[in-house]
Amino acid sequence: MAGPGPGLSERERAGCRALLELLSTEELVALTDTVTSRMVHPESRQEAIHAILVYSQNVEELLRRRKVYREIIFKYLAAQGIPAPPSLEKHLLIDRVRQFWSGQLSARASESGQTKPHAESHGEGGKSPQDDIGGLGGQFCRWYFELLNSQHPLGVKSEETWGPQHFWEDARMKFCYNTLEKNVEQYVGADMVSLRLLSLVREECLLFNPNLHGNGLKFAMSPHGLVLVAVAGTVHRDNACLGIFEQIFGLISCPLRNNTWKIKVVDLKIVGRNALEPGMQIERPSIKYEPNQLREFYDGKELTVFEPQNF
Repeated sequence: MAGPGPGLSERERAGCRALLELLSTEELVALTDTVTSRMVHPESRQEAIHAILVYSQNVEELLRRRKVYREIIFKYLAAQGIPAPPSLEKHLLIDRVRQFWSGQLSARASESGQTKPHAESHGEGGKSPQDDIGGLGGQFCRWYFELLNSQHPLGVKSEETWGPQHFWEDARMKFCYNTLEKNVEQYVGADMVSLRLLSLVREECLLFNPNLHGNGLKFAMSPHGLVLVAVAGTVHRDNACLGIFEQIFGLISCPLRNNTWKIKVVDLKIVGRNALEPGMQIERPSIKYEPNQLREFYDGKELTVFEPQNF
């Protein structure tokens, strides 16, 4: 048995703690027995996690344990907003976790406690509108999916609260899902929209894994302040990838809080594996919307549509 050692950095300890919280109490106790060679007998979940962290020499040693399942690592990455193909092998998932903890991958949107991610003002520092909207779009998606996934019964709990405060009072949502047959639901009002999105994760136990690179993310803007963010990704439950999703958000800046945005429009489409078109890649879903389709979400003048470059 390896004795206690300073093998984990503070950032790694915090990350491992959050990941271990996804294990059941029985699984934590079993892992404690393995790591400590049954020399430590925890009386609570927190004691088990503490013992595991103390007796683990490094991140790779801990995450490679058989009792730290590949699915747990995948769920942790999804909850943090880190995209990963559902077929990725465990050792590659571990590499992504290590990159995230070392700062090589960025996923957290805003640590400041704001209800929406910050965006630089247009014209500051010589930035183009594309840079501004691209930065806002990517930052918003990381914030949104991290917060939504954290509402999952097994999710890493967020310090921020999910609720209607993130939506305009007259927000509207269209939800289309195609598994065995096509279904369409529509909701109006911040409470209804917020509760329906919450139920997908909390009651139906779905996890959303957005593709925030390449064609998985597109943006649009209007001269009147509406910003549209379109994102594609995969949908998961337990160990299974159920299919893909495409989601469009309409965001409007809050005049009472500088650089804070609220959700005005949500359009969510989920397509099950058995309903996918032939040849469609599930590993890296992409946005198929054209500019004229995105414009349907705005009744004013033509939108300027951007695609991310090196985001």
